[in-house]
This record gives sequence, C-alpha cells and structure tokens, in this order.
Amino acid sequence: MDTTGSDYEFVILGSGEGSKYLAWTLAAEGKRVVVIERKYIGGSCPNIACLPSKNVIHSAKVAQHVRESEEFGVVTDYFHVDMPAVRERKRRMVQGLVEIHLANFKKSGAGLIMGSAKFVGPKKLEVSLPDGKTRVIHGDKVIIGTGTHAIIPDLPGLRESNPMTHIEALELDHVPEHLLVLGGGYIGLELAQAMRRFGSRVTVIERNDRLASREDEDVCEAVHQLFEDEGIAVLTNAESTRVEGTSGQSVKLYLTRNGSPASIEATDILVATGRTPNTEGIGLDLAGIELTPTGYIKVNERLETTAPDVWAIGECAGSPQFTHIAFDDFRVIRDNLAGENHVTTGRQVPYCLFTDPELARVGLNEKEAKAKGIPYRLAKMPMAGVLRTRTLSETRGFLKALIDTESDRILGITVFGVSAGEIMGAVQIAMVAGMPYTALRNVILTHPTLLEGFLGLFSSVPPRASK
Repeated sequence: MDTTGSDYEFVILGSGEGSKYLAWTLAAEGKRVVVIERKYIGGSCPNIACLPSKNVIHSAKVAQHVRESEEFGVVTDYFHVDMPAVRERKRRMVQGLVEIHLANFKKSGAGLIMGSAKFVGPKKLEVSLPDGKTRVIHGDKVIIGTGTHAIIPDLPGLRESNPMTHIEALELDHVPEHLLVLGGGYIGLELAQAMRRFGSRVTVIERNDRLASREDEDVCEAVHQLFEDEGIAVLTNAESTRVEGTSGQSVKLYLTRNGSPASIEATDILVATGRTPNTEGIGLDLAGIELTPTGYIKVNERLETTAPDVWAIGECAGSPQFTHIAFDDFRVIRDNLAGENHVTTGRQVPYCLFTDPELARVGLNEKEAKAKGIPYRLAKMPMAGVLRTRTLSETRGFLKALIDTESDRILGITVFGVSAGEIMGAVQIAMVAGMPYTALRNVILTHPTLLEGFLGLFSSVPPRASK
C-alpha cells in the first residue's frame, strides 16, 4: 500500500457533469483540486448515456428517412443497416469528447486520478489504482458525484439471462432479431424506436397502464400510437414474472397481463426499468454521510450532506436524473462556496424524450396542475397547423400550453412533435423572463419556421373568466 497521503483543498469523487465543471472552475481559480474517476472520463453523459444514445438515435432516424425516401422524390433500390458502422460513428464521437475533457483538465490545472475510491474516515479517501497500488487522499472539502446505474430487477432468471442495459445496447454490432424492452420510460422508449428503425422486431413491456405514465393522457396515447404505427408491439399492464434463456441467443419472458398469464419468445432483452444510486460500498458511514431510505445521499437545498464540508452533486444526491440538472447543481455549489445562497428548491426542470418526434415539456402539465389544485386555461393545436411541418412531412403531434386563470402567465408547455425540445426551450426562456403568453402571441416570427406555431397556439388561449 502507498501510505503517502495527498492533501487537496477539494477532492471530487466522480467526473460527471456537475463534478467536472466544479473541478475546472475551482482549479482555474487557483484552488488545489483533484478528481477521482473510476472509469468514464467526463461521466456517463459523453460516454455511455445522453450523447452516445442521441448519436445512435440519429443514425436510426437516417435509416428511417432512407426507408421513406420515395415520398421526397428520392428512389433507393436497396439499403441495409451496417451496425458496426453505426457503432464506430458513435465511438468516434465519444473519443473526441473524451479528448476534449482531458484537454479541459489540463488547461484548468485540475488533477485527475483514475481509480476506485472509498471513504476511510471523514474527508479521507483510499483510492485503488489500476496498477494494484492504493493511495490515500485528504481533502479540506469533498464533493461526491458518483451518479447512478441501471437497475436489474430481482426477477427470476433475469440476471442469469445476461440482459442488456443501455450501455450494451449502444455497443451492438448487429441488429437484434427480436428485442424485448422491459420498461416504457425515457430510455426504453428511445432505444425501442431506434432498434425498430434499424430493423429489429421490438416488443415493449410496461407494468403501468400507459407508456410514459407520468405524462398527460393525450401525450401517452400519442406516444402509444406512434409506436403502433411503427410496428412496435406494446404490452401495458404487464408484470414480468421470470426469464429463461440467454439474451443475444434465445430468451423467453413469462408475464401476467391484466391478471392472465402469457409468455413471449425473443432473441434479446433490454432492461430499462429505472436507476439506483452508486452509494454502496464507498464508506459513507465512516465519513458521517447519511443516506435517504432509497439509498441516495441525504442533502439539503444547498446540496450539503450531513458531514461538514462535504457536498453531493447530481443523481447520487437525488437530483432529477438529467445532465442539465447536474450542471445546475454545479452552479448551486459554486455560488455557495463564493458566499451566495443558491438553493435547488423551486427550479425549473425541463424534460425531453428523444423519440422521433420528440416529446418535451417544462412547467406544469395538466396532470400536475390538477393534482395540485391549480386552475389553468388550456391552449392546444396540432403540429399540422404549423406550416413548416408540412414542408418536412413531419406533421405528427401537437403543442399545448397552460395559462394562469388570473393573469397571462405561462404555467407550462408540452410539445410532441418535430424539434420539440427546441420549441419548448423558447417558451421556457419566456417563462423565466416572466413574459405573458400575449408576448409570444403578438411577436413577429419568421415564416415558415416551427416557432411560428406560437402565433396559432397562443391565439387560442381562452379569455379570462369574467368576475
């Protein structure tokens, strides 16, 4: 064991979104900072999650465009999907992103140690290095950003079947003949559609009565219809009971649906049933750091843990599982270290499901507004009413906005349609600025663009009730 300790002003465990920006910022200010990273430089987003998945999803969209090319006057006699080439395109992007991260570490002066760390005392970590040696690291202040990982449900035979998570799905060198997707949430839906467009037969198994079950009913129905139209089988109200076989060869899933037993045979299984924090086995109890009942690090609104001078950041702290929220967590800790009082409560959380078309929303949807007893005025229009979609032959979906009943304040926006994330973002900026919906209704927007849909959407807002 290497018993020579190293002292730093800041020790950061994990190099994910919030962690890396905190490291680069503090180091650039002259602080002595070190980041300890187990495997993925830059965290999951550039390596195995957000960006790689969107890379592969775009390849699938190109395949779909080729498949539908005759509609656009382009005739193709034959095409096939080369999955090794899809994977290689993704790998090139990831490698480029890792190189950018390494350059940022060098430029900022932040240290980077590759290894697995665990607490052996308050603000004291032991790092197991790749060469088998260990190193003890002390920090005046410590930030924990260990992230989360995919849950493999405790389902008989599932682990033994060697199922895929999103990590393995993004490394496929072939198109699965028949893919079972366990879970109808964001990850499951995105990859289910992509694999279908590459040529797989796909079946989605969802235990709830609707896909994307936290969304409004009309949104769930629209997503369900999209999948059916693309030939994806969707089984809702389905509870998996056991698995036989080996994923990648032949598997059989047993389930009950609406109380009746059933089974499905396929070649591959993808598990997308949620995530759990990376907090086990890293000695948090030895550092005085408490966990929540679900295993996340207990933090307050300033992301401070129960141990002095120790913070948690990103998903391991129970923050909403989005890279953009982890980045905001960085801003919270950065500002508070500078003497400000920046809190996580009350912040906007934008959502985007990167199916094709996309689903995006920010603020309240109808389901949430009703649950909270918040009255609203509803405006809704089909994407086909936005003329730009007709030039693209992408008319599927709709826009809808919730408007306050007492004022003209925008309470929320939901978009299911082409470039929904960009459309939603424009409304979010207006919401942050406190602009009334009438400002978007009356603004002059370029024709023909997708944002021009705001004119029709916000012109359909019902008037305030007379008193």
